[in-house]
Amino acid sequence: MVSNTRLYGAAIAFASGGYSLWSASTAASMSASAWIMVVLGTIVLVHGAVLLTPASTRLGRASGPLMIGYAAIMLFNQALLGTGMMGGSDDMTDGMGMNGGMGDTAASTMGWDPGMVALAALMLASGLIMTRDVVDSGMGESDGGM
Repeated sequence: MVSNTRLYGAAIAFASGGYSLWSASTAASMSASAWIMVVLGTIVLVHGAVLLTPASTRLGRASGPLMIGYAAIMLFNQALLGTGMMGGSDDMTDGMGMNGGMGDTAASTMGWDPGMVALAALMLASGLIMTRDVVDSGMGESDGGM
């Protein structure tokens, strides 16, 4: 039987991973930020699916820290977008986010995504809860670390 913690972690992984893929697919261009979100979203979705199967025992104690790591990458990516350090175009710019006087690219004008930040914060909380549950229960083997 799948524990409530694993169900909760899987639900957050599906929401975060799916949103990551969706947001990358709506980007004006496939920037480095969009590619990070495609790769990370795919990994997070797979992790969520694994949490619902007996294969989750192979993740063991690593599941919570992995969720924390995914959240950290998402938050770091959003921080870079928010500061303008990761624009949405491969075009040459003048360093001010302007493309030859033609205006900002769609991704750089959008900046950080509050929805992604909220999902990443929720994923961070989930990872901390998963990690705490493993520590509180001792070894955590009986529930695949969750």
